[in-house]
Amino acid sequence: MRKRILITGASSGLGAGMARAFAAQGRDLALCARRVGRLEELRDELTAAHPGCTVAIAELDVNDHAAVPTVFADLATELGGLDRVIVNAGLGKGAALGTGRLDVNIATVETNLVAALVQIESALEIFRAAGDGHLVLVSSVLGNRGVPGVRAAYAASKAGVSSLGESLRAEFAGGPIAVTVLEPGYIESEMTGRAGGSKMMVDNATGVAAMVAAIERERGRAIVPSWPWTPVVAAMKLAPTRLVKYFA
Repeated sequence: MRKRILITGASSGLGAGMARAFAAQGRDLALCARRVGRLEELRDELTAAHPGCTVAIAELDVNDHAAVPTVFADLATELGGLDRVIVNAGLGKGAALGTGRLDVNIATVETNLVAALVQIESALEIFRAAGDGHLVLVSSVLGNRGVPGVRAAYAASKAGVSSLGESLRAEFAGGPIAVTVLEPGYIESEMTGRAGGSKMMVDNATGVAAMVAAIERERGRAIVPSWPWTPVVAAMKLAPTRLVKYFA
């Protein structure tokens, strides 16, 4: 069992949901986010509900690349090591390309892909030294196909995350590090709420439960929840370009 779990972007949404689920299983947690006040509230909630659970927290902006390895190392020391790192922090904002909002598209790509790479490097250093570990990358179903409009940069960033995960799965096919790429569909959260949601949105509890189950199985790739998103992804890959907009 992976006892000591680090989650980035843990102050709300899917990150906080996964923290609650793992705490209920008796895991020890290292939680990172920019909003340290929310982390403190979550820590107090989890330790009150699960007194045997250790919860370490740290303020972290994943775009502060120099801070990431230091924070990961400090949290690993506090928990006595890390068995699993979930690279979850991300942005869902964006604008149609060429409409004068380069700033938001750059922010999305930098946070979702470049910062994810930094987190991956930092986690793998810890795992290589320990000779074991489980790296989980939270991508998206939109990483499977470029989509038009406001989600174009987001989809591209998540395609990059999925590609990194595939590369690592090949690299560590024989162990000792396990790699899982999660591809969530639209799951109720603070981020999806700001992005406008989707007709195929599932509630947070259902989505988080599917994510945690896939993580625990340590599958190489998992579309979550499986229904309706597995057939949707299959359709996305086969759809003519003119129809792709209906999946965004």
